[in-house]
Amino acid sequence: MPQHHGKRFKKLVTDYDRKQLFSTTEAVALVKKNANAKFNETVEAHIRLGVDPKKSDQNVRGTVLLPHGTGRTVRVIAFAKGDNAKAAQEAGADIVGDQDLIDKVKAGFTEFDVAVATPDMMAQVGKELGRVLAQKMPNPKAGTVTPNIGAAIRDIKAGKVEFRLDKTGIIHTIVGKANFDEKQLLENVSTLLDAIVRAKPAAAKGTYLRSVTLTSTMGPGVKVDPNRIKATA
Repeated sequence: MPQHHGKRFKKLVTDYDRKQLFSTTEAVALVKKNANAKFNETVEAHIRLGVDPKKSDQNVRGTVLLPHGTGRTVRVIAFAKGDNAKAAQEAGADIVGDQDLIDKVKAGFTEFDVAVATPDMMAQVGKELGRVLAQKMPNPKAGTVTPNIGAAIRDIKAGKVEFRLDKTGIIHTIVGKANFDEKQLLENVSTLLDAIVRAKPAAAKGTYLRSVTLTSTMGPGVKVDPNRIKATA
């Protein structure tokens, strides 16, 4: 079905050329200007890569600590026991447990954003919650399975985000909030793009950064010139 936009959105898209490629600095300024809804909009980046997501040697996945965080409160649960459970609690995990937490999630608890675990818990977690957690399953590549669970939780709370390729070859991730100043948003976006450039698979051929679009929750997309990103990353 076609998407219908209100007068506010239609006014925004007439104020600039949606086909134009902007510098990252210009795009950030435009997205921030257009984020004029009655709430603090989330700013997102959508990056199309020139890789084949069906090939394992062209998969792009990683984490990056945004210098100014995401602006969101991240709810973290931790599967840990003993000293590791204590470390998780001290680091600010919202809920910590072992079998009791597994049972809680299995019973339908979903009020969390990120799940972390220590390696000794993963066999149990994977066996009982593999299908339940799905995309939220702790993963070593995402830094959410680690013996140093305290440090992982502190990084997540401070603004560490995961980026991963979807089935269509696009990465979607948050880069901040509309109430961030332009410098903060620019530094977050630049840090993310640099991490994605550095994560380029050796098997990737041709143009790697196909398109980069920044947008806010209720605003139109603003295209960033990929060639300028490759020159500065």
